[in-house]
Amino acid sequence: MMKLPARPFSVTLLACVLAGAGLSACAPLMLGGAVVTGISAADRRTTGTQIEDERIETRGSARLREHLGERVHINITSYNRQVLLTGEVPSEQDKQLAEQVVSRIENVRSIINELTVLGHSTLTQRSSDALVTGRVKANLIDAKDVSTSAFKVVTERGITYLLGRVTLREADRATDLARRTSGVQKVVRLFEIITEEELLEMQSQSTSTGGQTPTPASGRPM
Repeated sequence: MMKLPARPFSVTLLACVLAGAGLSACAPLMLGGAVVTGISAADRRTTGTQIEDERIETRGSARLREHLGERVHINITSYNRQVLLTGEVPSEQDKQLAEQVVSRIENVRSIINELTVLGHSTLTQRSSDALVTGRVKANLIDAKDVSTSAFKVVTERGITYLLGRVTLREADRATDLARRTSGVQKVVRLFEIITEEELLEMQSQSTSTGGQTPTPASGRPM
C-alpha cells in the first residue's frame, strides 16, 4: 500500500513516450515526496484526472490504515474518480466504515464496494490473482483489436474487474477475452461507455497534442 506524503502535493510532469503494441513507456511523476508511475499519454483520461486518481488511491490507503489498521486487507483502485474497493474485512461494519472513509476523500465521484466479509487472503491467493491480471492484460495486447491502455484490470479471489472509458464494441471484446483467460472465475464490468464518435474525437485530440490528453486550463480533471 502507498504512503501518504507528509507535505503538500507539487507536480512535476516528465515525458511519456509511446511504445509499440499499444503500450506507453512513461517516466514517473513527482507528487510532493511521492513518485507516481501510472501516468500515461495513451490513457483516455486527462492527465489531470490520472493525477487525481493516483492522489485518491494514496489518500485512501492512508486513511483506511488510520481508521481500520491491520485487521483488514483492502485494495483501492480509482479510475476517472470512480473508486473500486476490493479485499477482505472481518465484519459488515468494517465494510461500511471503509466506504464511508473513502467517500470523504475530495473529488471521489462514486464508490463500488466489493469488499468481502472473510479472513485475509493468503499470499498464494494474492500471487495467483496477480498472475491472472497479467494473463488478462497479455490477452488484451495479443488481440491487437483493442487498445490496452484504455483498460484497467484488477483481480481479487479469481474475480476480474474491468474498468475503462471504452466503446460498447471494445467492452464486449475485452470481456470475452477476460472470460476465456485461465484462472478467471468471473468478470465484472465497470466501464464508462463512450460512443465511437467520442472515441474518434479523443484520438484526434491526442494526435493534435502530440499524444498528450489535454488538461483543462483550470487544472481540474475533465
